[in-house]
Amino acid sequence: MIVLGLETSCDETAAAVVDCDRRVLAQKLLSQYDEHRPYGGVVPEIAARAHLDHLDGLVAEALRVAGVRLTDLDAVAATGGPGLIGGVIVGVMTAKALALASGRPFVAVNHLEAHALTARLTDAVSFPYLLLLVSGGHCQFLEVRGVGAYRRLGTTIDDAAGECFDKTAKMMGLGHPGGPALERAAAEGDPDRFALPRPMRGRPGCDVSFSGLKTATRQVLDTLPPGPLSARDLADLAAGVQGAVADVLEERTGRAMTRMDQDGTAGSAPTLVVAGGVAANQTLRARLNALCAVRGWAFVAPPLGLCTDNAAMVAWAGLERLRLGLTDPLDFRPRPRWPLDPDAPKRTGAGVKA
Repeated sequence: MIVLGLETSCDETAAAVVDCDRRVLAQKLLSQYDEHRPYGGVVPEIAARAHLDHLDGLVAEALRVAGVRLTDLDAVAATGGPGLIGGVIVGVMTAKALALASGRPFVAVNHLEAHALTARLTDAVSFPYLLLLVSGGHCQFLEVRGVGAYRRLGTTIDDAAGECFDKTAKMMGLGHPGGPALERAAAEGDPDRFALPRPMRGRPGCDVSFSGLKTATRQVLDTLPPGPLSARDLADLAAGVQGAVADVLEERTGRAMTRMDQDGTAGSAPTLVVAGGVAANQTLRARLNALCAVRGWAFVAPPLGLCTDNAAMVAWAGLERLRLGLTDPLDFRPRPRWPLDPDAPKRTGAGVKA
């Protein structure tokens, strides 16, 4: 099987071709950092227009590099949600047109499921496993039972970890994208200099919260001398924010692991998978890897290039669904929200609905 995947849910325009032997035959990606940098964050209308301008060319280039024609494909997959709806529409409509023109099935992929299944592309991880999905828009603990089968153990009650990184980086003048900039600034900092909170740590359950950490960061900035931050202040505050997020996610992950151990759902080879853009953060990866070593769990994190939004994960999720006969009609409607566990109780907060 060979599947073409398209990703347009936020500010990455991407096309990739993947086969059933877990080979990425081609991966073409265009980041929109320059378009959004003047605004300090992603502007949905600009993102949608950029997808429209570049997606066709990326598809043609991905097919050329993979050495396949449209008629050689077994399906065309695209992110069908959740995401910025303008961009999602561009990807879905392009995929539908390609599927119709080639007579191949169309597969609408849940963007969160694409992240969830990336570890099966890169490391052939078997079901079940615990997933920490951590990105700019999402922060969830999920028991991954199979394709399309998820149980949410915890989620954010307000903002996601990546959103916290991006907003605090913007407060500090680190620019866009904020998460990687904050990680670079934190490399030489003292994480203990500023007293920042660890929201939800120690409370029952696996939910997380990061809006209070953003507020605390703003309050610290208000106590510092006016004007540009010194290099030392910048490094220490960035390290403090990064350390607080890592502390919270490490403790909450431990609770999710305990829950699966107690429920008997961890399986014979318990595995923690971390996915999403924030999974590229080296401090977080090191913390979670150490936690797994202590608990006797395997730890899997995709290569850095497959943590952030990409089309290879979409193509792979489409291939996994295709193998089970799960395709979609051409009247599929793109979705701005699409929970992996629709039966989980709603959590509504300042920045995220999950």
